[in-house]
Amino acid sequence: MYDLTDVLEFEALESVRPGSNILVSGPAMSGKEDLALSVLADGAERDQGSLVVTTGDRAENVLEDFLDRAPEADESRVSVVDCRGDGSRRGEATASGSYVYHVSSPGDLTGIGIGITECLEYLHNNGADNGRFALTSLSTMLTYTDRKTVFKFCHVLSSRFDSAGYLGLFTIDSSAHDDQTLQVIKQAFDGMIEIREEDGRREARVLGLAGQPTDWQEF
Repeated sequence: MYDLTDVLEFEALESVRPGSNILVSGPAMSGKEDLALSVLADGAERDQGSLVVTTGDRAENVLEDFLDRAPEADESRVSVVDCRGDGSRRGEATASGSYVYHVSSPGDLTGIGIGITECLEYLHNNGADNGRFALTSLSTMLTYTDRKTVFKFCHVLSSRFDSAGYLGLFTIDSSAHDDQTLQVIKQAFDGMIEIREEDGRREARVLGLAGQPTDWQEF
């Protein structure tokens, strides 16, 4: 089981089942990606595997940011699928030991799936028998393809992470989509961390992972 309370102090996050997929939802600039990467960095400091799919930032920047958060991480247990590629699909180990897989665009869901599989194999071969995954962000994918396709993609990943014993976090910009799109996407997930800003403060609550929704709490 995964304990996420070092990042967010909610009882509902004390014991999250491996294979769980969590949607991290909130408006733009509310700290969704920061939260997701902090959850991964917390696991990396415990020698768990870390896999990030980035649809907006370069792999080099993601790795630099991530390793700043987890300076004690074993870099051979950190991997990135970079969706800002040059039109080809290719994977490579970096000089520091991390693994990066390049995909042509955030709309290449087949390529992203291949990249995730290669990264999971690389992490497993380097001793990471479990770990944490983050995709930032589904909103970018939804500008390239329709919501039903993205829903199916998330559902397939859920089965893959269940087999690998990984925890998945997927961010979405709640202000960028209509309610029907958000409702369709939510159905692919075991639970949700919802984020909002109130009076200049960031607050979060947890839904669907343990009983009733939690109260809003500053983080």
